[in-house]
Amino acid sequence: MLLALLYALLRLLIDLLLLRGRPTADRDLELLVLRQQLLVLRRTTPRPRWRVADRLILAALGRKLWASALLLVQPATMLGWHRALVHRRWAAFGRRRGPGRPKLSAECRELVLRLAGENPLWGYVGIRGELVKLDHRVSSTSIRNLLRRHRIPPAPRRAGLTWHRFLQAHGRAILACDYLMVDTVFLKRLYVLFFLELASRRILFTACSEHPGGGWAAQQARNLAWELQEAEVKPRFLIHDRDANFPAAFDAVFRAEGLEVIRTPVRAPNANSRCERWVSGVRRECLDWLLIVGRRHLEAILAEYVEHYNGHRPHRSLELRPPRGPTVIPAATGGEVIRRTRVHGLINEYSRQAA
Repeated sequence: MLLALLYALLRLLIDLLLLRGRPTADRDLELLVLRQQLLVLRRTTPRPRWRVADRLILAALGRKLWASALLLVQPATMLGWHRALVHRRWAAFGRRRGPGRPKLSAECRELVLRLAGENPLWGYVGIRGELVKLDHRVSSTSIRNLLRRHRIPPAPRRAGLTWHRFLQAHGRAILACDYLMVDTVFLKRLYVLFFLELASRRILFTACSEHPGGGWAAQQARNLAWELQEAEVKPRFLIHDRDANFPAAFDAVFRAEGLEVIRTPVRAPNANSRCERWVSGVRRECLDWLLIVGRRHLEAILAEYVEHYNGHRPHRSLELRPPRGPTVIPAATGGEVIRRTRVHGLINEYSRQAA
């Protein structure tokens, strides 16, 4: 403590001797006071906080103040500030973008996404070539970036074969069949074998029995084969699950007609989802609201429901049209709307009466 006091007094004495006899003694005295205050500031604040403006001013004026004791920083710090200012200047210059590549229009973006979704085998260059024919000039890089933003993979991974695409491509040549189980009012279980055409969602054939499988299932397969020949329907595939009620004789009948039998995987109802969808629909719209007395009663109910299903019930996959189309086409559009009931009043059908 004593040595520090002696050092401060000695330094002050030297400064006073240097100021003695100068014409600018008052100004130098003021600078001496400021220098002493800076020394106090250094001791009380070891790490002062510098703002960007302070660094800018000191970096600009630092060339003439290198040896001055008024500075609170070291020369290396001043050089670092100067380098940071230069870097910031050129970084800001680099961020100023020019006109660059124009953005894709909304119509062009929709076309790119549509072409990629409808043509999974097309790559970026293929989509670009198709857009050129549609008067859209787009680079392959822009197409790639747009598809990546929408999480659409490239052509090899986008072209994987799924059940949906397989059924769309071969729907007219595929039949699907399954069993529907119904419990009667006397607690007897009846089995309904039905066949569905995937392309049109049309129910082609239904049959009921208390004891399915074996010779009965094979006979129903023959009955369907005869009806398909009369209707000139030529399917190529038949899909059904691995139920024991589909015996080998059942598959042999269809193989003799030239059909390939495809069995779905074990415990995979989605592989035969169209039949599962029909089962849930007939239960929800018809069978869950009725008490079935016996086999003949069930056959009559199903015949009426199938007629409604094929001829009048709208389907989402068919753009809200029935599988077989309207049975009656009105002569005029201004006729009266009439209602027709089916299945003991459970189902209503509406049409216009000819004027």
